[in-house]
Amino acid sequence: MRSVRIILPLALLAGAAAACGGDEFDSGDPGDKTITVYSGRSESLVAPVLEKFEQQSGMTVKVRYGSTAQMAAQIEEEGDKSPADIFFAQDAGALGAVAKRGLFAPLPSDVLAKVPANYQARSGEWVGVTGRSRVFAYNVDMVPRADLPKSVFDLTGPQWKDKVGVAPTNGSFQAFVTALRVQHGDAKAKEFLTGLKANGALIRESNIQIVQEINDGKLATGLVNHYYVFEQAKEKGITADQMKAKLHFFTGGDTGALVNVAGAGVLKKAATDPDAKALIDYLLSTEGQTYFANETFEYPLVAGVPTAPGLPALDSLAAPKIDLNDLDTLDETVKMIKEAGLA
Repeated sequence: MRSVRIILPLALLAGAAAACGGDEFDSGDPGDKTITVYSGRSESLVAPVLEKFEQQSGMTVKVRYGSTAQMAAQIEEEGDKSPADIFFAQDAGALGAVAKRGLFAPLPSDVLAKVPANYQARSGEWVGVTGRSRVFAYNVDMVPRADLPKSVFDLTGPQWKDKVGVAPTNGSFQAFVTALRVQHGDAKAKEFLTGLKANGALIRESNIQIVQEINDGKLATGLVNHYYVFEQAKEKGITADQMKAKLHFFTGGDTGALVNVAGAGVLKKAATDPDAKALIDYLLSTEGQTYFANETFEYPLVAGVPTAPGLPALDSLAAPKIDLNDLDTLDETVKMIKEAGLA
C-alpha cells in the first residue's frame, strides 16, 4: 500500500490547526490497520522506512509533515481531538512539550526496554528512535584544524565574525538553545544568542543548506547535526572524507556537543491500538534501526545495530550531561531566539 503524503506549508501557524484537519487523517478504530503519524521529520528521511513498514505489515500509514515545532503546536491545539496516533519528532524537547500537556500515553515496558533510559522519557511517554550529535561543520580549505573552537561559546568572538551559519527555525537548533538554558541558565543563553547575532551569524533555512554552502566554499562554518555531511556525500556518490565539509565534535561536555534524539510518542487515543505499537516496534527493530544507521547516518539506539562507518561511536562522544527530559520548554526557547533577532 502507498501512504497518504500531506506536506504542510512551513508558514503554518498552530491556530490554523482546525483549517487543515480532515477526514483523510481519521484513524478509525484500534486495530483497523491504519495509522496516522504527525511527523516533524522530513519526508525524504522517513517516508522510505514507513513504506517498508507498510509493505511488511499490510497497514496503511497516513502522514502529515511539518517542522517538529509546528507538529507539536498542532497536536497541542487539537488536543484530544487530534487525528494523530503517533508523533514522530526531531528532538526530545518537542516530545517533552507534548507530554507536559498530558497528550501521550505511557509506552509498554517491552518497548522502553529496547532503548537506554537516558534516551527516553522518565514517564515512559516517549522513546528515542535515533541519536544525533550537534557538531561544528567547517570547510577544510577555509578553516585550519588548529583554529577550530574549543567551545561553542567561542563563536561569539571576533575570529568567527560573519563566518557561522545557523538555522534558527530548525528543531535541532532550538533544542541546542534549550540545552544552553538548562546547562548554563537563561541569562547565559541570551548572552550567547545576542552575541551570535552581533557577530554576524549567517541565517539559513536548514542544516542541509548550511552544509551545502560549506562544502561549496560559500560559507566557512556552521552549527548542524552530524549526519548531514554523510547524507550529502552519499548523494554525490563519494565518501564523507572526500567532502570539503568536515565535522568537529566539541569535547569536555560542551553544550555544542549535545546528543539529542529523534523519537516518538503514542497519543492517548491510540493507547490500546496494536497498530500504533507495531509501528514503534518496527522503528526500534534491527531492520528499522539499520535503515537509519545506513541511510540517514543517525546513531542507532538499540544494542547490536552497528553505527555507520566513519562515525565515532556514540558512547565515545563527550556530550554534556543534560537530561533530555529537561528540554521541554520549547515555547520559551523560540521566544528567546526571536528576541535575539535570529528568527
